[in-house]
This record gives sequence, C-alpha cells and structure tokens, in this order.
Amino acid sequence: MVVIRLPDFAMPVSSADRYALDLLVDLSRLVPVDGAGTDAVRIQVVDGSSPAHARFEPSEGTVMVRRSVLRWIVDVAGSAIEQRSTAVDRYGRVPSSENPLVSSHAERDPVVSRTAIEFRDTVIAAAGQRPIRFVAPWPNGHRWAAALTHDLDIVTWWPVFSLFRIGELVRKGNFRTAMRSARSAIAAAGRAPVMDAVQELLHIERELGITSTWFILCGTPTARSMRAGDLTYRPESPSVRAIIAALLECQHEVGLHGSFDTLESTRDFTEQRARLEKITGASVTGGRQHFLRMRPGLTQRAMRAAGFRYDASFGFPDRSGFRLGVADVIPAWDDAAGTPAALDEVPLVWMDRTLSKYHGLEDPRAWTRDALETAMTARSVEGLWVGLWHPNLVSALGFPGGPEAYRAFATELLAVNPYIASLDDLVLWRRARRAVRIARVSPSGVVEAYSLNTSPAQRIMLEDARGRALERVQVGVPGLARHDG
Repeated sequence: MVVIRLPDFAMPVSSADRYALDLLVDLSRLVPVDGAGTDAVRIQVVDGSSPAHARFEPSEGTVMVRRSVLRWIVDVAGSAIEQRSTAVDRYGRVPSSENPLVSSHAERDPVVSRTAIEFRDTVIAAAGQRPIRFVAPWPNGHRWAAALTHDLDIVTWWPVFSLFRIGELVRKGNFRTAMRSARSAIAAAGRAPVMDAVQELLHIERELGITSTWFILCGTPTARSMRAGDLTYRPESPSVRAIIAALLECQHEVGLHGSFDTLESTRDFTEQRARLEKITGASVTGGRQHFLRMRPGLTQRAMRAAGFRYDASFGFPDRSGFRLGVADVIPAWDDAAGTPAALDEVPLVWMDRTLSKYHGLEDPRAWTRDALETAMTARSVEGLWVGLWHPNLVSALGFPGGPEAYRAFATELLAVNPYIASLDDLVLWRRARRAVRIARVSPSGVVEAYSLNTSPAQRIMLEDARGRALERVQVGVPGLARHDG
C-alpha cells in the first residue's frame, strides 16, 4: 500500500509553506503515514520552475512540489493577500476587488481545490503499480456536501425594513413588485411575518430532511445600530426566544451572527457568545459576521480567542464564488503571526441578496439558478457548498415568491445527493478526516490508523484511487485503531 509521507524537504521550510503543504494533502484526501517501514510516496519541496512550468513533478516514489505553488496557496486559501490589505469599503470590509481570484476573474472556480486534485493525480502517477489509499470525502458514501444556512437579521421591527425595501424597488423602477409587497405588508399588519417565514422554512426543511444552521444577533440594539442595519432586536425578547426554541426543537444548529462591534473585539465576541449560550442552553461553536463585516485575520483572531470552533464569514457580499479558492472546510491562517490558527474556515459560496442587491435581479428563481450552478461546481471537486437564505425573504418584506423558490431549490439540490448537515457537524467531520494517520500497514494489508485529535469518534472509510471503499477505520480518539473492513 502507498500513502504519503510528509515530507523530505530539499531546503528549510517556513511555517507558511508547511501550512500550504498540509492543506494540499488534506484537500487531496491522501493519508499521511507516520510510522517507519511503510512504502510511501515522498514529497520534496523545491525552488525554481520546470521548463514546462509544472506545479508538481512525479518520479518513482517521489513528487516534487514547487515552493511558488505553496506561497500561492497561502495567499489565496490562507487569505494572506487580503489580510495584508488596508483597503476598506463603506462597511469596513476588505473590498472584493482586493481578492486575488476576483482580480484574475477566477472567483467562481475553486482553483485551490482543483490544484489539490492535480496533486493527487501526480501522486498516483508517482506511485506506479503500487496500491494507494485515500480517505472518503464525506460520510455514508456521499461524494460531496452542502450546507444550508440562515441569518436572522430582522424580527419585530419588520415594517421599517419593509418600507426600506419597497423604496429600493421603486428606485429600481420595479413598481409591480413594490405594489405587491405593499399589499402584503398591509395585510400582515398586527401579525409576525418573520416568525411565519421561519416556521415555513422549518416546515420545508423538516419535509426534506434538512438540518441547517441559523445565525442569531446577540447585542443590544440602539438608534445608531438600527440606522446602520446592524442590531435590530434583543435576543431575549419573547419573539426571538420563540424562534430559537423552534430551531432547537427541530435540532438545527444555532450560531452567533456577530454584530459590527465584534469586528476586532474579543470582549464583544465573548459577551455575545455567552449571551446566546444562556438562551440556547448549549455551546455556540461557530459564527458569521453580520454583512460579512470583518477584517481578515484580525476578526478571526478575536473569534478564536472568544472560543469559537469555526468562522463562516469568508464569502463575497457582492458576488457568488469561492473566496478562498476552496469548496471545503479548511484551517485558518494568521498571516501576522505567521502560523495556522486554531479555527476552521467554512467559506460562504452563495447568498440570496447578492443578486438582488448588487446585480438588480429580483426574480428568486434567478437567484436559485445561480445557487445551483455554484453547487454543481462544488460537486465537481467533491467539495462543500455553503449557501445563505434569509428568513425575511417573504412578500410582506418585499420579496414575493421567496419561500416557494427556496423549496424548489432545496428539492433540486437534494436530487443530486449531497451530504447535508449543520456547519458544526461538517467541521467535526473534516477535523476527523484531516486527523487520520497511518501508523503502519502489515505485509497482509492490515491498516493501523490513529487520530491526531480528540474530536467525537467518526467512522472514516478508506478507498482506492478509483473511489472503491476498502477499509473503515475508527478515528477521533488518540491511539491505534485497526481496520474492520
């Protein structure tokens, strides 16, 4: 059996190079071997370029990796270029134009994930006739994964936002939709259309067997925060408590929707996380920034210090795409510290308001066509697609046809068989998959594997280069575990 041995370096290696190499191996699904005596393909990192400008070069039992490729992976997947940027938009975000994939018009393709596939193919070529093993991409035989998420931005003050939205439609000249929304808003007077919309989404997901992730604002609203579109409700209010109770009853995940004040503030992250945990009675492990407002690197450092396991903020506000060049869960990189961060990134690929707010498309069916296109792109690399659908996209708030479009989209998504789970479950799975190591392979082919972390136990399937399942290993608890397949 051939696995991958990390690595034989031709010259000194930096922490950034090591991060990129570990990420490349993880995304390729290769299983590193730690024990001696096992025949393994070796990696050699080299400077310079080949005449053919190949990123990877195979030889018998060895793959050469260009250091320039590793630096590029850190710049893109590690967001190093964005972390070094000083540019800001009107919300204090790094503009999309600062992203290296946007500047090269490649943001709709997970180019780092595709590079990992190229690396995997090169390792197979270097292995020759020797058998080789990979970890299966997702649980239960699924070849790709999808996550549906929702940000709760509006609850009790919905008439104000309905007026803003109707004004937006009028300015666009979309009088028909504006009039339809106005009639729906008048009919909803005295009711709770956001709660009704939440219940409708929960009903759709319950029917389809979907577990989703919901992000909740947890600060105290002020006149200033209301004008800015930031904090608009108190999480302790009866209406929000009722929504959270409904989410928990359906066993969906609840995460923190970090307010504007959390941008670089560990204290605010900690206070808001504790406030949400007091309401839910459960640990809050993930967050997504409101308006995707963050400073790459600084915001994640504050999140990590506040005890979060993952961040779901790395998406574009004004376009669909793969901001980190991956369709997957990956470890974060802290460029200022020059080290990997103890935080996972779950990049956002698509959200509903991108097309209506920034591109002027008001037909929800056009939004979902774009969602499915990006989902199929993630599927093509056996990756993870993450989408965001806001629960306030209903007629009374200016979005006629929203729930119907969501149902049709979710149904079509399920038809192509993704593994669907909450973000935290997906992060735990990927941490377990990433932690698999081979201690040794006996002459008879028995695999002895172990895990580098103590995540909840997972059943990880090993497979050959054709994707055929061969062995299962129990990982998640440090120590050796023989295959049972």
